[in-house]
Formats: sequence, structure tokens, C-alpha cells
Amino acid sequence: MSADAQRQVVITGIGVTAPGGQGTKDFWDLLVNGRTATRRISFFDPSPFRSQVAAEIDFDVELSGLTPQEARRMDRAAQFAVVTTREALADSGLEFDSVDPARIGVTIGSAVGATMGLDQEYRTVSDGGRLELVDHHYAVPHLYSYLVPSSFATEVAWAVGAEGPTSVVSTGCTSGLDSLGYAADVIRDGGADIMIAGATDAPISPITMACFDAIKATTPRNDDPEHASRPFDASRNGFVLGEGAAVFVLETLAGARRRGATIYAEIAGYASRSNAFHMTGLRPDGREMAEAIRVALAGARLDPTAIDYVNAHGSGTKQNDRHETAAFKRSLGEYAYRVPISSIKSMVGHSLGAIGSIEVAASVLAMANDVVPPTANLHHPDPECDLDYVPLHAREWRTDTVLSVGSGFGGFQSALVLAAPDRVSR
Repeated sequence: MSADAQRQVVITGIGVTAPGGQGTKDFWDLLVNGRTATRRISFFDPSPFRSQVAAEIDFDVELSGLTPQEARRMDRAAQFAVVTTREALADSGLEFDSVDPARIGVTIGSAVGATMGLDQEYRTVSDGGRLELVDHHYAVPHLYSYLVPSSFATEVAWAVGAEGPTSVVSTGCTSGLDSLGYAADVIRDGGADIMIAGATDAPISPITMACFDAIKATTPRNDDPEHASRPFDASRNGFVLGEGAAVFVLETLAGARRRGATIYAEIAGYASRSNAFHMTGLRPDGREMAEAIRVALAGARLDPTAIDYVNAHGSGTKQNDRHETAAFKRSLGEYAYRVPISSIKSMVGHSLGAIGSIEVAASVLAMANDVVPPTANLHHPDPECDLDYVPLHAREWRTDTVLSVGSGFGGFQSALVLAAPDRVSR
């Protein structure tokens, strides 16, 4: 086996927990049919808030296979991570007993950690906010695990018996892309043979809704939840919050071929940049995202015209959609007008740190099925967003190479290139 095959990092297992169903099959079925999973919030009374819609998951702890002790110990986001990891492991067919545990690592992305658990526990120990001096005796015994996001990676490591490098990546809304980019680098650098990588977030809580209400980032289109998320549409007025997780099994191409694994895609290129500009603002020219795309393509040794599909960040805010459109034009040139681009946030909402990994799952499934998922609810394109954003219906399309991008508060801009393993010449 060539030295290059020892350094090429591939995806051999996928797990997804997303709105509209649980598991990779339900997720893909939702996307390819252009259905939306956005609805009025049911987790709490949303009536005091400006935005009252979200993309929730009907998650049954018992049916998911978690024991009562696991369910009690873990915040909802950690539960997503563990359940999703188990699906990815089963999909990979990897016999973990045959692998040195010190050569198995974990990296999990998350933007807001155990938000739902902390919110609930504060309400409990403060008696609904009435006590200034809270009574800690009412707290769950594992409250410390809610406080430290590293517990997500710990739970996943325990679930797979990983004793290699284990970490959490928290870079806002690009966490799910950055987690995969970091994990691939760990394998290439020889730090591990197998990496369990992905991201999870469960942020649909009063405190999160209040924060986004304050800056008017989320949509107030409460009378039509199913069509509230409208990336690139002229009538869009903010994003729809979501939740979920996606986890992948990563290994070297050589190792995957040795054991006859199904190889979904190679992580061929990755880059991240910061705009060093504003906590929530974006420059209109898209320069930083364009630079991340350029460097990721260079790492993959691909020309922009080799990209078959772009999975956009496409949050549904005017600022982001125009910034992203400019970035595509800046980095891909005239080819930006010919490549199909779409945003799955139109269907599953924006799950903050988790969405990057969920979008990578969509990208890998697009490659496996030669189908580009649509941008739902795109009836009246913004004239300033004049690229091919695949409105309303999925498209059959030969998809060997995908560019997936993310943009996050704090100025984070990330790009990841996925390729069929034999597509990239080494």
C-alpha cells in the first residue's frame, strides 16, 4: 500500500440524529423529498419570545437504547452524541476489539454545550428563578458534567473504549466542520489510526431563544413554521434554531481497504479562517470564507471546477446569504454560476455547532446517491443571491466531489472538501 494511502483519511461510518427522524435513513429521506422539520416550539411555552419556531427532534431516550442511568447522567446533547456514535460504529463494520484502544481517538464539536441541562437545573435549584441564593441540594448529581463540554467527548470515548487523543472543538457554528478537519489531521500526523469525529448540540431552550431574540438573528415568522427557514429567498428574515448530531468513523484509506470497508468519501482538504472583524458582523465581500475555500481546495489539489456540489452554510439571514454568495464568486470565479449549491438548514434548521457535521453527512449521502438535496422554501430568490441554489426539489447530479462551508459568530469561516477516494490524484 502506498505511503499516500496511509495518509489519506476517509469516512467509513456515518450516524445522524436530526429533526424529522432518528438515524441516517430518515435524515436522507427528509432531505431528498424536500420536507421541512420546522415547527412551533413544544419544549417550553415560546409565547414570550419574538421567535417561537424551531426544528425539534422527537427523541425517545428508551427507544434510542440508552439505559436509565445513561439518560440520567447525560444532557440531551450528550445523549445525541452517544446514540449517533453507536449508529456510526455499526455502519462502519469496524471490530473495535481488534484495534489498540490507544490508537482510537475522539473529537466532538459543540457550540453551546449542555445548554438544555444547565437551563433546566438552574430553574430547579433556583425554584423557577425565585431564589437568589440557589439550593444545590436539588441539583442532579452529575451537574458538573453539564458544566464542562469536555464531558461530550468523554461519553463518546467511554462508549467506544477509546484511549487515544480525545477533545472537544468549540468554534461556534463551524465546530462540526472544524472537528472533522482536526480529526483528519490527527490521523495524518500519526496520532491515531481511528478517529470518532462529529458534533452535537441541543440548544432549544429559553436562554438560547432570548439571546438570539436580542440580536434579531432568528425569524419571527411564527404563523408559518414549516416555511419559516428560507435561505437565499428574498423574503427571509432570520434563521430557525435546530438541534441534532452527526458522528463519523474516520480512518486511513489503507486501513479501510485492508479490512474491505465501505468508503464513503475522503476528507481531501480543510481550512479555517477568522475575519478578525466583528462578533456577529460579516464583511460583504466574503473574503475570509473565500480564502478558507481556496486553501481547502489547494490542500485537496483540486481546481474549483472539480467541485460537483457546494453544501452552503445558508442560514437564512440576509447578511450571511449575501456574504456567502460573494465568497463563492470570489473563490470559484465564473464556475460559481454553474455548480449546484443548496442549504439543508431550510429543512432541519440551524443546530449551531452540530450543523457542520450534519451538513457533511448530507454531502456524503449526496455523493453516495448522486443526488443534490434542495433548498426548501426558495420561491423568490434574492437578486443578490443569483447562483444556482437548487430551489424546492432535489436534483439527480453526478457528485464525486463536494465543498461544504460554514460561518460562525466570532468571525469563524471554514471549508471542507470531500472527494471520492480515487478522484484525488496523489
